[in-house]
Amino acid sequence: MRFPPLSRRAVLKGLGTAMALPWLEAMAPAAGLARRPGGKVAPTRMAYLYVPNGAHMPGWTPEQLGDDFTLPRVLEPLDPFKQQLLVLSGLAQDTARAHGDGGGDHARSMACFLTGVHPVKTNGADIRAGVSVDQVAAAKMGHHTRLPSLELGVDPSAQSGNCDSGYSCAYSSNISWRSPTQPVPKEINPRLVFERLFGDDSPDRLTERRRRYNRSILDLVSEDARRLHGRLGVDDRRKVDEYLGAVREIERRLVMAEQRRTEEVERPDDLVKPEGVPKDNQDHLRLMLDMLVLAFQTDQTRIATMVFANEGSNKSYNWIDVPEGHHSLSHHQGDAEKQEKIARINRYHVEQLSYFLGRLKEIPEGDGSLLDHSMIVYGSGIGDGNRHNHNELPIVLAGGGCGRIRTGRHLRYDEDTPLNNLFLAMLDRMDTPVDELGDSTGRLDRLDG
Repeated sequence: MRFPPLSRRAVLKGLGTAMALPWLEAMAPAAGLARRPGGKVAPTRMAYLYVPNGAHMPGWTPEQLGDDFTLPRVLEPLDPFKQQLLVLSGLAQDTARAHGDGGGDHARSMACFLTGVHPVKTNGADIRAGVSVDQVAAAKMGHHTRLPSLELGVDPSAQSGNCDSGYSCAYSSNISWRSPTQPVPKEINPRLVFERLFGDDSPDRLTERRRRYNRSILDLVSEDARRLHGRLGVDDRRKVDEYLGAVREIERRLVMAEQRRTEEVERPDDLVKPEGVPKDNQDHLRLMLDMLVLAFQTDQTRIATMVFANEGSNKSYNWIDVPEGHHSLSHHQGDAEKQEKIARINRYHVEQLSYFLGRLKEIPEGDGSLLDHSMIVYGSGIGDGNRHNHNELPIVLAGGGCGRIRTGRHLRYDEDTPLNNLFLAMLDRMDTPVDELGDSTGRLDRLDG
């Protein structure tokens, strides 16, 4: 029997659940998808991943330019993805500099990273920055997906308080800005993100139902999944089975993280933290990154941000033998031991990026993979944490942008080239072009060869 094409927005349903599906050959071309090389249809996604306090730049920057380069120590975990990577040197965020406002480099770094707008120095309610690149894209194309954008992190967003030399905590804990006065808070609870992606109801009500019946989300949609199998070809069946297996594995990890947290609560402060937030940092980061993979895979959003830690974070990393605070170490004053520990933290974060890219690369879609159809920016709004400089930023771009980026190179740009020039070029490749963004001076060139 020949079945009509599936809608790109087809879902598996059951008991308050609407589980989006990955891209399948059986799906008809859907709104907002462009035909790419090879005649296949795929959406372009973009994500911005932020790390605080700059980087140990000698361990970050490759010595060679062009396509014959070696990834140095900090970036070495990305070696399996070298051919899907651009290392971009020379980019700057001038608007993170003081410009007469004195201290507050950390707050300015995050507030302007995606906006290119110098934030108003205040610790009151009159915060003002700019519209971030992710929200520019979301406003233009967010109607194509259930979620216009997705904002994730592991540290809570704040909307008030004094966090950095007279700058509001809103600046140092929010990277996404819907308007100059409205930051978009990030979600840090992987359980709530999971329920948001797969619930056909409010997350609280769905969670309550599932616990009442003590069932996996896959149990709730099993009958619908069985019916779907009957109308799919062999390749699509395999893809759906792999996808459902990945969802079940994430559910298992969520339960384990929640159980560990319940067992390890020692301080009263822990009791007020949202359920589902893992105590282990790597577990937390990877669960959030897995949620982002699922959101892209099921085309629930094509635009996302992920903050590995709030700017100025003084988190310690005992599990990699760095008991000192990250921010304290970043003021290394040339001390070799402190620089070594900063490099260790940087490499640890890059290992999580490598995990994320690996997950994107292993998921086939159309004529390539999720990674082929994505643009992933990873970096910081500070260069060297000791200098608090905002030029020579640590920036990498991963993914092929649906064939519109030629990766596998280290490119160097003129000193103080605005980072926002990269963002303008990315918006073009999302088919959401704008004339300017923040302090942009034009499109970043050489991305396509």
